[in-house]
Amino acid sequence: MFGAGGGTSSYEEIEHTDLVVLWGSNAREAHPIFFHHLLKGLRRGAKMYVVDPRRTTSAQWADVWLGIDVGSDIALANAVGREIIRAGLVNTEFVSRATTGFDAFAESVEPYSLEEGERLTGVPAETIADLAHDYARADRAQLCWTLGITEHHTATDNVLALCNLALLTGHVGRYGSGLVPLRGQNNVQGGGDMGALPNKLPGFQDIEDDAVRARFEARWGGTVPPKRGWHLSQMFDAMASGELRALYVLGENPAQSEADNRRAVRLLDGLDHLVVQDIFLTKTAELADVVLPAAVGAFESEGTVTSSERRVQLLRPALRPPGGARGDMEIICDLAGRLGHDWGRPSAEEVWDELRSLSPMHAGMRYDRLEALGGIQWPCPDEDHPGTPFLHARLWEEDPARRGAPAPFSPVTFEPPLDELDEEFPVRLTTGRRLDSFNTGVQSGRYRSPLRRPETLDLSPEDMEQLGVVEGELVRVSSRRGAITAPVHSDPTLRPGLAFMTMHFPDDADTNALTLDSWDPKSGTAEFKATAIRIERLPEAAAGTPPSQAEPSQAEPAGVTAGAQR
Repeated sequence: MFGAGGGTSSYEEIEHTDLVVLWGSNAREAHPIFFHHLLKGLRRGAKMYVVDPRRTTSAQWADVWLGIDVGSDIALANAVGREIIRAGLVNTEFVSRATTGFDAFAESVEPYSLEEGERLTGVPAETIADLAHDYARADRAQLCWTLGITEHHTATDNVLALCNLALLTGHVGRYGSGLVPLRGQNNVQGGGDMGALPNKLPGFQDIEDDAVRARFEARWGGTVPPKRGWHLSQMFDAMASGELRALYVLGENPAQSEADNRRAVRLLDGLDHLVVQDIFLTKTAELADVVLPAAVGAFESEGTVTSSERRVQLLRPALRPPGGARGDMEIICDLAGRLGHDWGRPSAEEVWDELRSLSPMHAGMRYDRLEALGGIQWPCPDEDHPGTPFLHARLWEEDPARRGAPAPFSPVTFEPPLDELDEEFPVRLTTGRRLDSFNTGVQSGRYRSPLRRPETLDLSPEDMEQLGVVEGELVRVSSRRGAITAPVHSDPTLRPGLAFMTMHFPDDADTNALTLDSWDPKSGTAEFKATAIRIERLPEAAAGTPPSQAEPSQAEPAGVTAGAQR
């Protein structure tokens, strides 16, 4: 946020805030540890708004649920911003001192009246106004989001729209007020911190900055490419064009996790050489020419992990890896040797100390300090620094020299989802997670859970009735990319015209065969959250065959289709 590649606040701050806005996040199921902190805040009297197309188990804890139409987040944020300006609730002192671009932002949101906001989002105008007034007037407010904001073709602009609201009200740079992006998986934050981004070196340093590159080249004794690389979506496009012919996959299962994954499988299978390094034989590994069995980073090897609150924590091995499995770092160093570069066998601490010497925000994080303090939050610029619980306190400094560069407003314009609803595909499918499962189920599917149920196409009771289907009946679900069969489940948290599935059980119901792989040009994130689908009864069920006897069909039956409703 505002020049730092991480959330502004610590987990504990949500326990002491006055208002929580949980936007596009079912944190109770997708981020349960964070949600425990959030519940402490609610029990202390904080008010919570939840913005989500579904009335999720998180939304059921909210004081107010805004059942937004999928993909209309920018329209809602702009309407909230306009209402804050119209009502005279802007933190004018903070805006004038610490920000730039307010006038352009104010002009950009002017078309988004409360009435227009209601038309574009499905959220009542008075509820939009309530959110605007409560957020602006709160002494402390935490604005939190996750993949419901970022898995859209406007992902970056969605985030910028939320950042604009924090700048408008001064809800950033103070304890209890901040912007909290909840990371989608374990150590996503740490991956970005370490340079696993196509345009950044470790410490979020720009790879196209000559001076930055020179420091890394001097330490590494080699040349760092001066131009940014491909992000994941561009890599698949490069496979399609023939530019990318070999791929090395570490701890990822793109054969099942990518949007439009049947295309992904075709492209992976067409490579000249595919290497997969993983702890399980995933569907991606089954396509590989070489599989390198890896140790489990969490408890079979040594290193660090970084949480969503920027806390770097030290991991020590608790178990020996089974069989021939080895730690990722050991495998990579041996591979470097085979490629003609002798990196030796450095310890995890030696690698970390090299990282500290090159990344200013990690410079003070010695291993012994990480262990003694139970982790340290970056930035930690020297070995006497305690770490930084929240970011951007500088924006409140009176002295311009100490305040540094101002935070810019970023005008953004609403664009609807790319996969349009029409008569052929009238239902909006959105995807997400359940508490008991993780991603494509490679890890979580290997143990039983009393909470787990098989994958279903979740529909509103109204759509179930309109389709004439009963609980558990198999239906054909089609998008513009493919079709699958899945049993239906009646879910009263859904509105008519909205369906929900997870990606946890791809062997049973391959949800990502339906999803759209068009991506945000700024971040490269695919639009997983907004797929247009058609739902049809299978011929056997329509003819009266009991649902339990219906078999998946690849035929294209003439069926009953649920109508498109908000």
